[in-house]
Amino acid sequence: MSVNGDEIIKKENNIEDEKGKKSSLFSKENFSAALFRMKWIYSYGKKHVPGIVVYTLIGMSGALITILSSLVSRDLVDIITGHKTGELLKSFIMMIGLQLITVAINNISSYISVSISTKVDNTIKADIYDRIMISDWESLSKYHSGNILSRWGGDISAISSGLLSVIPNIFIIVVRFGMALYMVLKNDASFAIFALVSVPLSFLVSRYNMNRMRETNIEMLSASTKMSSFSQDSFSNVQNVKALDMLKLYSRKLRVLQKDSRDARLKHQRNMIISSLILTLVSQLVTYSTYGWGVYRVWSGVITYGSMTMFLTLSQTLSSSAQNLINVVPNVISLLVSAGRVIEIEDLPKEDYSDDEKVKSLLDKDSKEGVEIRISNVDFAYMNGTKVMEGAQFVSHPREVVGIVGPSGEGKTTMLRLFLAIVNAHSGEASIRSVSTGEEFKLSGATRQLFAYVPQGNTLFAETIAENMRNVKEDATDEEIVEALKMACAWEFVSKLPEGINTLIQERGGGLSEGQAQRLSIARALIRKSPVLLLDEATSALDVDTQRSVLDNILKDECPRTVIVTTHRPEVMEICDRVYLIKDNELKIR
Repeated sequence: MSVNGDEIIKKENNIEDEKGKKSSLFSKENFSAALFRMKWIYSYGKKHVPGIVVYTLIGMSGALITILSSLVSRDLVDIITGHKTGELLKSFIMMIGLQLITVAINNISSYISVSISTKVDNTIKADIYDRIMISDWESLSKYHSGNILSRWGGDISAISSGLLSVIPNIFIIVVRFGMALYMVLKNDASFAIFALVSVPLSFLVSRYNMNRMRETNIEMLSASTKMSSFSQDSFSNVQNVKALDMLKLYSRKLRVLQKDSRDARLKHQRNMIISSLILTLVSQLVTYSTYGWGVYRVWSGVITYGSMTMFLTLSQTLSSSAQNLINVVPNVISLLVSAGRVIEIEDLPKEDYSDDEKVKSLLDKDSKEGVEIRISNVDFAYMNGTKVMEGAQFVSHPREVVGIVGPSGEGKTTMLRLFLAIVNAHSGEASIRSVSTGEEFKLSGATRQLFAYVPQGNTLFAETIAENMRNVKEDATDEEIVEALKMACAWEFVSKLPEGINTLIQERGGGLSEGQAQRLSIARALIRKSPVLLLDEATSALDVDTQRSVLDNILKDECPRTVIVTTHRPEVMEICDRVYLIKDNELKIR
């Protein structure tokens, strides 16, 4: 099972260049991409700068508390060993107080972190959701829905949490390192040598692993995306999986994907373990060297036991801060990889809504005369190369029923997509014109509000019947809903349901027959009273008598709508004012 877009992910993140050579994380190209992604992340984080600053300051205050704790520990040890006179109880109370303050700081910091990351997460998700929904349909359809969900969910969450776990932490670690270094240099600079020697060693180890961690991080995300896509397919098509006797096949596919995911995670973990082991060895070397040096200084009478304790703590702080700063790198890599995956979706071509307000104004003031649709010399082919039409000519007028017929797969549904601007003509003109005002608009996302649409198949949402109706007309009253249901010959069975129009429809219309679902879809379209009604095989599941009743009700309605219908049924073609045949890439009047 493949996931659309995986190769695009790899190319975008420069796992390998065109020659198959590994791309260095430190290349000019990758540096520019990383800088762009950081700016993109900042564009969302800048709204929360005050909160991030407070979070950073609190973290810095925690670093100060660590330094103060080391001083108090020194005094306590010196008092106990007799090297210093002082109030033991007072120093002990100060130590407890500092520990309580540390706990308070950690809790406050955690609360602020959750608050900010949640706000950032919601902001980015809402923004990207809107951008995804107005993306060009063909471009978006290259990606499996599970792929989109993985990026919109997992990657954005990684970005929102990384915004605090990466950038502020860099400042906090630097401040902690600076404070500890200052205290060591001020009291005994010799201890700083042992801590600082670990910095270049740690950097070399981390630099060696950076590219490998970047690649394994992308591999994990890819494996996660495949699993998400598989799950999406499986759970949304349980009925088909059962009916086609594919349970064993899908069970095997799941285990293959689980193995791939496990292998990717283990590969990443191995790199992390190797890096961690080396860094730990460096840290231990520094710690024990510092400890040995401290013992020697105590025996030499240069420092006290308390001072040695303080220096050991500060040296450990220096060493750990340096390592923590280097360990931020994998988090930065993960953050940038996730940002790249989200930006890729965000940058998909967008639909045209530039005429939205003008079309809305037309819809509000002109509801009596209707609209005309004109298609002139239109050529269209899908991105995969499938040619649908050449030089297509089409016209429809208010209060007309226009049929589109032709063999399966020749482009009937594509014509409706063209009307709805789900796809766009490659050449020629496709427009809609107000009969009363003469205003004409190119078919686009903005003109979609002039249409009501009944697609093939079950397109009901897992909501109540009333909520499904109000999805296309938010202010629809119960009376309007009942009226639309009656026109679609659906009220007869809806009225017998225990909750009536408030009956909850199961996912994918479960519990309804195909004919019932189709009638509800027709009712949903009719309640909108749009100037144009598109019916894509919309009565295919209805018996002849019900079909005739539904069509008669539509024709009797006072709304000056244009009805465009795709069909195979002769009885539907009989009521059409004009019928177009689409065949062999040609659209002509039959």
